[in-house]
Amino acid sequence: SSGSSGSNAESGKQWYQRRVRATRQQFDAQLNENELVLSEFGRLKDNSEVYKLVGPLLVKQEVPEAVSTVKKRINFIKGELERCDKNITGSEEKQARSREALAKIQQQYQAKMQAAAAAAGGPAQRS
Repeated sequence: SSGSSGSNAESGKQWYQRRVRATRQQFDAQLNENELVLSEFGRLKDNSEVYKLVGPLLVKQEVPEAVSTVKKRINFIKGELERCDKNITGSEEKQARSREALAKIQQQYQAKMQAAAAAAGGPAQRS
């Protein structure tokens, strides 16, 4: 039964990593979209009007306010991307430590099995 809980824990870790990576991809797409919007703001003429979608309505917004909002959103998304990257790195480091610990346990087990076989007369005995 402990083997099944180990596989459940492992699948949980894998699920978490996939989830973090998917979240990172979403933030990356949002960052690209917002950077594109910011570049479009740079192409506006002085008399241009900007509207934002509020529910089903388009509401007029001052250009400087819209630019400020998009810049704040970009900064927020960059912070979330950094957080995702730290989670991914931390998870990968934890996995590496777990693999090293497992390899060490396997080596210890093999050494004990070899010692037990040698004490029992070795694997060369035949009936």
